[in-house]
Amino acid sequence: MPRTPGGAGSGTAAPSADGVLLSIGAVLSRLRDEFPEVTVSKIRFLEAEGLVEPQRTPSGYRKFGPRDVERLAYVLRVQRDHYLPLRVIREHLDALDRGEPGTLAPLEGGRKKVALPGPAGPQDAVEDPEAGGDVLAELRVGREELLAATGADDAELEQWESYGLVAAGRDGGYDAETVNIARLIVELGRFGLEPRHLRAVKAAADREAGLVEQVVAPLRRHRNPQTRTHAETTARELASLSVRLHAAMVQSALRVRLP
Repeated sequence: MPRTPGGAGSGTAAPSADGVLLSIGAVLSRLRDEFPEVTVSKIRFLEAEGLVEPQRTPSGYRKFGPRDVERLAYVLRVQRDHYLPLRVIREHLDALDRGEPGTLAPLEGGRKKVALPGPAGPQDAVEDPEAGGDVLAELRVGREELLAATGADDAELEQWESYGLVAAGRDGGYDAETVNIARLIVELGRFGLEPRHLRAVKAAADREAGLVEQVVAPLRRHRNPQTRTHAETTARELASLSVRLHAAMVQSALRVRLP
């Protein structure tokens, strides 16, 4: 897919290059042929996550140009076909917007591989020879790569693992989310927060994950494959909303305690 820059921002809506601007309802109609489960709420959610930026009329109505529709379709397609979280999709789109390599391409035999931009350049995902066409082979790094990416030493990593903050997979590798967690632990450490202080954060995350699981568990057990796929999409959306709620509550608590 060619570069997919975001919309024109939140300024006053003006006709796009081909003179076509669509309402959110018209966008929904265009997308539903390929994505029958998409809703207005889903489009608004993707906008809130920064994956698309429609223009606005003086009265505040959203207006989507052809590039916005193309970007939405791409995000929905990647979610459906590759089961990627929105954070990873956003990083991938940002890389495309910068003209960097970061394509999602099928491998021989229907396997998938992802080349995603890392902090020091593109990183290749590991191929999974056992995976079928609908299974994503995740980006994984080894212990040395994780240490290099975070600037930590082996003793620090062992301490993180002892507190349950990070964990290697069954293959001994670490996924992209674990690398991100490790970087954040390092950043917090610069403010004097030690791994033992972060156990409460981990416990809260586990509780929030449990709430999400309660909601989607019935969908995951459904016999209909589309319903099971919808469960994964719902889980990701709930996780994102949970993170935003948590951040808002922390900010609110700080405003009360630190006026």
